[in-house]
Amino acid sequence: MLVGIMGGTFDPIHTGHLIAAERARVEGGLDEVWLMPANVPPHKPNAPKGTSQQRWEMVCLAAEGNPFFRPIDIEINKGGVSYSIDTIELLKSQYPDIAFTYIIGADMVQYLPQWHRIDDIVRHIHFIGLARPGYELDLSQLPEHIRSRVKLVPMPLVEISSTAIRALRQKQDPVRYLVPDKVGQFMEVNHLYET
Repeated sequence: MLVGIMGGTFDPIHTGHLIAAERARVEGGLDEVWLMPANVPPHKPNAPKGTSQQRWEMVCLAAEGNPFFRPIDIEINKGGVSYSIDTIELLKSQYPDIAFTYIIGADMVQYLPQWHRIDDIVRHIHFIGLARPGYELDLSQLPEHIRSRVKLVPMPLVEISSTAIRALRQKQDPVRYLVPDKVGQFMEVNHLYET
């Protein structure tokens, strides 16, 4: 079984994330995509606005109805800062028969050599880089042992961001169609991102 891991703060998860997950699944030949909210991402300076429990619940709601999407709370349960190598080692120990690939934006592919323990990471998994229209990435700039583990797949241009959604919520503007309906309802009921 080949599983794509899409991690992120998901603060909140939105339609763009789901489109990206589906394109990666189809183009990457994945059996499933596991949506994995980060507890504390190492590369983001500010703490998430939503609690880990709220972000987890929104991911669960967003995945409903798609048999190929599975929420996984391994990083939230682990606690602390979420480094990819720690998560991968945990996944490999819990699911030894599954081959994993990380789904990341093509803009992040160029930074793979700087990832914490990248040499260990690429021994365990592959990467799918989501290439948006107009984005040029020269894979030849990567070291061979990393480049050989990366597959670029086309991604439609979707200009939705969690930051923009939070800003709209703060102004009391609607976010319908930017997030799945159940996620929007969850934010309303819990007054998320209103202040």
